[in-house]
Amino acid sequence: MEQEGFAPIAYDQPRWWSLFLAAVLLLAAALCATAKADEMHLLINGKAIHLNEKPGVHYNESNWGAGFQYDMADKRSDWVPFVAASGFLDSNRNASYYAGGGTLRRYYFNLGDTRMHADVGGIAFLMTRKGFRNDHPFFGVLPAFSLGGDKISVNMTFIPKVDPKAVPLFFFQLKISFDLFQSSR
Repeated sequence: MEQEGFAPIAYDQPRWWSLFLAAVLLLAAALCATAKADEMHLLINGKAIHLNEKPGVHYNESNWGAGFQYDMADKRSDWVPFVAASGFLDSNRNASYYAGGGTLRRYYFNLGDTRMHADVGGIAFLMTRKGFRNDHPFFGVLPAFSLGGDKISVNMTFIPKVDPKAVPLFFFQLKISFDLFQSSR
């Protein structure tokens, strides 16, 4: 006979998945640390712009957090495959984590004497969020965009309305090459 409120599972499943995803993020960071520095980037999460906000609802638009992105760019190709992992505070100020990968089509242009790029593509990921699907991991696919130079760029994505309580939004990350942190030799 089960007692009311008793769960026969020996672990807290949502917490277990959050810890598992955090471990994956740390493992990805450790594995990528051996990669060439010009392909490894620090991601600084920081901004969301919510569209069609509901009256009386105030969303967190300062989505602070950090992560890593490893670009596997072949200098002879216009395609940039990548893997990324990151954690941040979501629109409701809850911790969210994701890990995934995708590819971007790179277009080069010059801004004065500076070589710039605009990237368009997508990312597939596994994510966990406290306020969405009870913190159970879920798969997602989103469009991905990037604009910047060799060392610093801005990643952007559009997240459509995925839940009746949600609103669509644009999400921004600052992507900084680890080359900026190395001393010149």
